Formats: sequence, C-alpha cells, structure tokens
Amino acid sequence: MKSLPSVTTNDSRKLDALPKMGRRSFLAAAAGVATLASAALGRDYGPLAPPVRYPDPDILVLDKRFTKYKIGNTPIQRLHTGTLWAEGPAWCGGGRYLLWSDIPNDRQMRRIDDDGHVSVFRSPTGYSNGNTFDYEGRQLSCEHGGRRVVRYEHNGELTVVADKWQGKRLNAPNDIIVHPDGGIWFTDPGYGSLMNYEGHKGTLEIPEAVYRIDPKTGKMEKVVGRDQMFKPNGLCFSPDYKKVYIADTGATHHEDAPRNIMVFDVSDGKKLANGREFVSMAMDVKGEKKAGLADGLRADVDGNLWVGGGWIGDGYDGVHVFAPDATRIGLILLPEIPSNVCFGGAKRNRLFVTASQSLYAVYVETQGAHIS
Repeated sequence: MKSLPSVTTNDSRKLDALPKMGRRSFLAAAAGVATLASAALGRDYGPLAPPVRYPDPDILVLDKRFTKYKIGNTPIQRLHTGTLWAEGPAWCGGGRYLLWSDIPNDRQMRRIDDDGHVSVFRSPTGYSNGNTFDYEGRQLSCEHGGRRVVRYEHNGELTVVADKWQGKRLNAPNDIIVHPDGGIWFTDPGYGSLMNYEGHKGTLEIPEAVYRIDPKTGKMEKVVGRDQMFKPNGLCFSPDYKKVYIADTGATHHEDAPRNIMVFDVSDGKKLANGREFVSMAMDVKGEKKAGLADGLRADVDGNLWVGGGWIGDGYDGVHVFAPDATRIGLILLPEIPSNVCFGGAKRNRLFVTASQSLYAVYVETQGAHIS
C-alpha cells in the first residue's frame, strides 16, 4: 500500500498543501486505512471509533448466573494506552484515583476519577509490579528491581516492608493484598529477576513462595512453598477472608506445571491449609480445548472471581469470571492480553483491567469485595 503524506490534522493549512490529493480524497483514503487497520486488529478502541451497539458484544454470558452482572447499556472502554506492560491496578478510595504500574518504563501511572486525567504518578519505582492500599490508606508496592515490598508513608517516606527471607534476597515480589488484621500477603515468583526488561536480571536465591507479614511484629512467614505451587502469581481473598485464591503461572517455565488457580483455607487469618485446585484455565475455543494463564484476580461481594486470563488469543484473552463453585459464568473479551484487575469507582462497581499496553474499564452490576 502506498504510504500517505505526513499531516497534522489540527492544521488546515497543511491539509490544503497536500500534493495531488484533495481534502476529500485524502480523508477518504485515511478512512480506508483506518478501516483496514480495524479489520486486522478486531474491535476499534481508538478515539475516533464509532460507539459500540448495546449490549456490548464482547461481554459474554456463559452461564445464566452471569446475566445479573452484565449491564445492557454500558460498554467496555479503553481509558488509556501507551504503556509497555501495564500491571498492578489499585483503587485509592480517599484520593478517588486509579494507580497502576508500567513495569518496563519503571513508572507508576495515575488516572484521576473526576476528569479522567492520566499522568505519570511516580518514577522511578524500582520496576514496581503489584500495588494495593492498606487500611490506613498507604500504598504498598512490589518492586521487581529492588526485590522487595515497600510502603509509601503519608509523610512521603519509603518503608521497606520485606526484602529478605532467611537472610537471602527475595526473588522479585509480584502481587500483594492486605487482610483486615493488617497482615500483608504477597507472592514472589521471580519474573522480574529473569530478564532486564522488567527489572534487573539475576539469580533467584530462594524457591518461589507466598508470604505473610505480621502487622505488629513485622515478622515474615512462608504460607505457600515450592512444594505446593510452581510460580504463585496473582492472589486475592474471598469476601469473608476464609479463603485465598492464588494463580499459578509456572507453565511459563515448567512443562509439568498446571495452568490453574489454587484455593487455600485461611486459618486464624495467618496460615493456609487444605490447598487444592479451584479451577483449570482450560476452555473450548473455536472447537479446540486450550488453556491460557491466569494472572491477577479479584473477588466481588457475591464470591465470584474475576480473573485476567490470556496468552491464547482471540476468543480467550480477557477477564474470565468464575462462580464460587468454579463454573466459568462470564467472559469479557479484550484485544490485548490482560495482566490484572481491580474494582474501583465511587461505588466499587467499575472493573478496571490492565492489559498489555492499555487500561480498560467496564461497569458491572456487582461490587468489589475489598478496599483496593
């Protein structure tokens, strides 16, 4: 295809100066290029895209139980694009903003709810991945580069919450959640230390694991070890905090690793027991059974699990919704590979999804079970 001349569309004089092509011809050609691009990439989420016809065709009801959560007159929206690998969305209720990480660019982004303004919130960030807020409104972040978990205090100081286990450096903390008792739970699969793109390439000194940090003593305990999971990744509590769900993405490096989500019973708010598979990520895609990877996940007030699942392609990549009995009841298809999700907004009824280079959102008829 012959390339079009470079133009600045907000300067009519440059449009007038185009050689051998009238304004109408140029606009028609540009529209044709946009149509071809849209057809090649699927649904157009660009700023000039036409409105989607309701109900949104990419919000799929797989089980009648999901019908109550799908809003007929709301679309999936792309709120921002321009990151390299978006991760770790966290809603700040006090500030009414969404925070997320752009790991390769070593920065955190912020979208203010009032006017939708997006800007760089913090840089550098130690190649932060997962983020959340504790019950005092302080931000917690998992740093790939620093191989640590940090807390940003109200006075602007930085507190290192965890950086070692039994005298050895952590691998590269990944995702993080908080318990009402103040305990901090995080996964340490080590992805950020496996290459320079998302951190600093280095040796993993300890087996992959999940840890809990006691809010009073600061003591760290291992709650899930390598004997139970290959690479624990995203995690979240059930609404009553009696269970914790953890995604295993070990299949990225181990052929015998399952592509699943595990569930554990929480004992006294401090220890885990009775670990078992909650659900496999396998599903039928165009007549063929395929299993992608579950990454970040969150629970709603009814106990449903909203999971970023991907690395299969069209018809699979998106947010998979599982009922408490592990039935996949809904699917929100996206044109990019999702990494993580969180509920936010004034009513916690807006699902935010970090997906590859972009941030997406959709309103749903439920609410997030937790504060961030």
